[in-house]
Parts: sequence; structure tokens; C-alpha cells
Amino acid sequence: MSAITTSPSLSSDSVGSPNPTSARAGMSAAWMLARREWTRFFRQRNRVSAAIVQPLLFWMLFGTGLRGAFTVAGDQNFMEFFLPGTVGLIVLFTAIFATISVIEDRREGFMQSVLVSPVGRWPVLMGKVIGGSAIAWVQAMFFLMLVYLFGTASISSSIFLLMPLLALIAIGMCSLGMIVAWPMDSTQGFHAIMMLGLMPMWLLSGSFFPIPAWNDSTIGQMILGGMMRINPLSYSMLEMRRLIYPEVDFSSAGFAPSSATCWSVTIIATIVVTLIAWRLVRGSRKVDVIV
Repeated sequence: MSAITTSPSLSSDSVGSPNPTSARAGMSAAWMLARREWTRFFRQRNRVSAAIVQPLLFWMLFGTGLRGAFTVAGDQNFMEFFLPGTVGLIVLFTAIFATISVIEDRREGFMQSVLVSPVGRWPVLMGKVIGGSAIAWVQAMFFLMLVYLFGTASISSSIFLLMPLLALIAIGMCSLGMIVAWPMDSTQGFHAIMMLGLMPMWLLSGSFFPIPAWNDSTIGQMILGGMMRINPLSYSMLEMRRLIYPEVDFSSAGFAPSSATCWSVTIIATIVVTLIAWRLVRGSRKVDVIV
């Protein structure tokens, strides 16, 4: 008589219940991928300088050249107005540089070796997003510390809300970058899509010019204002502006939804793009063999 044995993978203890060992292995894999992003970042010193210096140059050049072009709420000049947009640009550039490594890893064969490992696919997304967003967050905070040091903005208790807001923006941008990078097989195509999509998204967030008011606007300004109002990044930039300049009343600027609305839109948008990225990473198999 032959004995009937039950495979451990099909036992009643494992079916329908999470495997803590697998979860721990997945977390370890995600942590190692995040650490790999940090190691790669600091070994590529041109990335360290470019991600900070280029937005800093934009802020100084545009801020100085357009300083008297217009004033906004609280009699802010353009250099003060453009400061939150510069922080957003730092996060944007870092997200682009961090997620483009997905294409490079696939070409080098590293991504295929990760995908066939027993830990599954979610550590790939988690490691890339956490690693890239952490780099973006640190760079943005370093830039803000320089701003506070030179007196362009005064530091206050609002910085404790500014830090998690920057973290949410960074996670959202890196997840959006993963959505673009995952099915791509060309770095040139990735840069084209990112510049065509993310740069207009940043420009239409109220970072470079104020959102036009509905009253006394032309048809073109009304269309532009509508596009800026449906842009989730507009709400993040407005709340960042409030937190950097808490003494300024932005309700007179026309478009000034409440802080609760800005936080809600930012959180929901971050969750949505992260879930889309996760579904794409989990469901797309044809990209596994792209070389």
C-alpha cells in the first residue's frame, strides 16, 4: 500500500494564509534593492550634482531675471514664488534618474534574475520606489536647508508637515516613473515620454506661473486654468507653498483650496499611481524577456 503524503506547499496551514517567511524574504529583497539604489546614486557623482545644481540654477536664473515680473499673494517676488516649484523639480529629476535604472537593469540581466526569485515581484516595485523616493526626499530637504540657511525663507514648525508632504510627492513621482519605465526597452524613449508627460505636469502645477482665475479670463486662460485645476500636483505645490511661507495668506491668490483638500488629493493621487504601478509590474510578463 502506498502512502499518501501532502506537499508542504499545499498543506492546510499554508493555503489561504500568508507565509511570514516569504513576507520577510520579500521585505529583505525590497530593502536590498533600495540600498542598491543608494549605492548606485552615490557612486554616480554626476547624478548627485545634477539633481541639485540644475534646479538651483533654474531657481537663481529665473528668480533673478523675473524677480519684478509680477507679484503674488503676500507681495512675494518671483524668486519666492518659484521656490516650491524648484523643490518639486528636484523631486521630478530624481524620480526620472531613479526609475530609468529599471531599463538598465533589464539590459544587464539583473532584473531577470530578480524576477525569477521566489520572493515575487512586489519587492521590485517597493525597492525601486522606496530607494528612489528616499533619495529625492533627502535632496529636497538638503536644498530647503540651504534656503533656510541663507534666509530666503524662515524656518518654522510647519517643516514637520512639509517633510511627510515631500515624501508623498516623491513616492508618487517614482511610482509614475515606474509606470513609464516598466514596459520600456529604450532609454531614449523613456526620456521622451517623461519629458513629454512629467515636465508639462510640473509646469501646469502652478510652480512656474500662478493658476489663472476664472473671472476676467480669456478662453485660452480658462482652458489652461481648468487643466491646472485637475492636475493633482497643483494641490501638492499649493500646500508646499503654504508650509514654506506659513505667514502668507494665499486665499487672495484666486485658486486656494483648503489644506485638507490639498492633502486628500495628494494622498489619493499617490495611492492611485502606486497601485497602477503595482498592477503593471505584477501583470506584465512580456517585459521580462526584453533585452
